[in-house]
Amino acid sequence: MGQVIVVTDSASTVPEALTQELDIRVVPILLHVAGRTYRDGVDLSPDQFYRRLRTSTQVPSTSAPSVGDFMRVYATAAQDAAGVVGIHLPPDLSATYGLAVMASELVDGPPIRIVDSRSAAMGQGFVVLEAARAAASGADLETVATRAEEVAAKVRFLAALETLEYLRRGGRIGGAAALLGGVLRITPIVQVLEGRVEPFAKPRTRRRAIQMMLEEMAQQVGDRPVHVAVMQADAAQEAEELKQRVAQQFNCRELLVTEFTPVMGAHAGPGLLGIAFFTD
Repeated sequence: MGQVIVVTDSASTVPEALTQELDIRVVPILLHVAGRTYRDGVDLSPDQFYRRLRTSTQVPSTSAPSVGDFMRVYATAAQDAAGVVGIHLPPDLSATYGLAVMASELVDGPPIRIVDSRSAAMGQGFVVLEAARAAASGADLETVATRAEEVAAKVRFLAALETLEYLRRGGRIGGAAALLGGVLRITPIVQVLEGRVEPFAKPRTRRRAIQMMLEEMAQQVGDRPVHVAVMQADAAQEAEELKQRVAQQFNCRELLVTEFTPVMGAHAGPGLLGIAFFTD
């Protein structure tokens, strides 16, 4: 039998080069736009999607993959694997987790463990990467799943949004609903905490929002080596500038810039800029 294989969903936004290097299998979430259905990260590029999102009056929607979609990916992964670890969106954010559990129970072969990432985008992505790196080193199923759970418990996700409207429309706003209805124009910062979108701060300017995210990371990280992902949705130039600030300010063991896929962008909206990070 081969090594343990890690499976995730497209919400993890792991860069394609890393999914290929570490043999991470990805189940696309589904995006519905103007009567058409697209597989996230496969059928529609982020650039095409964000251009459409900024100009269209039609609201895109998303849906979890079917049990059959999960079964096909898990069955393929299981063919030559010693075991499979599936790492997916939290139940409070998507039906993805529950469907993955159902699918895992229907696939014959080596054992399959399903792990709640407790985060999203590269918060989830780091859980996936660390599990896949453990698998690549030859770790067994239990060790890979434990590594995923360890990172899920400590990874942080902070993001500044242009608006909360997209989260509200998609029903993923969670505790961040407390930020709605303010009379002052704000640049809301949200966090994913214990698998739910929660408010973090409500600065009035984009510049202050970025500074607050860096201050929070500095407080959490100190001078320890840190894994960081700068996340963006139709904000590539700002993301590069933020990457430079992070590189100068922190002892980065890993520093990535990642883009929200169309499904993630449908809920966060264009203009998102954020950071996901954890320390060893």
